[in-house]
Amino acid sequence: MPSSPWVVQYLIVLQVMPDRHYNLEVELRQLRYFIAVAEELSFTRAGTKLRVAQPALSRQVRQLEEETGVQLLVRDRRSVRLTEAGRILLDQARSLVDQSLHVTEMIRRAGRGEYGQVRIGIASGLAGKVNRVVEAHSKQHPDVNLYCQDVLSTLQNEALRTGQIDVGFLRPPVDTRFLQSELLFEEQFLVFLSKSNPLARRRRLKLRDVASLPLLLYQRSVSSGVYDKTLELYQRCGIAPTIIHTNTAPYEEAGALLVASGKGIYLGVGAVLSHPVAGSGITALPLDEPGAHIAVHVTWRKNENATAVLAFLESTRKVFHHATLSAALG
Repeated sequence: MPSSPWVVQYLIVLQVMPDRHYNLEVELRQLRYFIAVAEELSFTRAGTKLRVAQPALSRQVRQLEEETGVQLLVRDRRSVRLTEAGRILLDQARSLVDQSLHVTEMIRRAGRGEYGQVRIGIASGLAGKVNRVVEAHSKQHPDVNLYCQDVLSTLQNEALRTGQIDVGFLRPPVDTRFLQSELLFEEQFLVFLSKSNPLARRRRLKLRDVASLPLLLYQRSVSSGVYDKTLELYQRCGIAPTIIHTNTAPYEEAGALLVASGKGIYLGVGAVLSHPVAGSGITALPLDEPGAHIAVHVTWRKNENATAVLAFLESTRKVFHHATLSAALG
């Protein structure tokens, strides 16, 4: 592969001289000039084609022969013809010039964010909204590979810092020492309770409505922001809940069974959480309390300069700005 758009390092084994190898550091311009002469078999026609004066063209081809140490063309007053070494170089030079053009175009596209890869971390329940960004960006930049993976909100800060992902969609906290973020939207807290509970017939619930029910609290390591916000909401209402710590969430079968059997309730957020396990016997109702919501951010490393990543962030802004505007107008 060319080491730059202008200079190529390429090893050619000349079949006419199998005992000698030539390590050539040749300007692409020389190869282009040689190809034109070899195809036209005329310095005059090649010069016209390239819009290059014949003496300059002849000088560059001669320099190429001097650098290879091999005669590539046989010249006389009436004709120009290729030597065996010239025919071998012609095939190689065409391939090399085509490759250099391809690489140059790749570099330019990468500079515009149209080529490369972006590794995306998605917290629980956010896939539906993030998918809109992925679809929009893929339509505009089809040659950018987007790698999506589930990463818990709490773990995304470290994954971003260590370069495991490039962009994260997460709930707080965000490590602002190393990361930048933008607020995308806020999620409403939901109460998950058994369908057999008379409260399930309500449209929304207050915390005092469920104050006597045990609070099933998922481990803090999954999403410390949601965990802390849940306890804060209870504290604001002056309620000290009976807490049962669990290793499962309401959208998992084990968690749904806990709720359906009346062991307690969950507070949670996210699109996934609003669609409990089919046939689980639980329902989700909005929590009607001041501040019963949590922010969702898009996050990336400070001083990020990868154009593919920056272009993806711009697509994220456009998608969510459009969604916000549509909601406001609707």
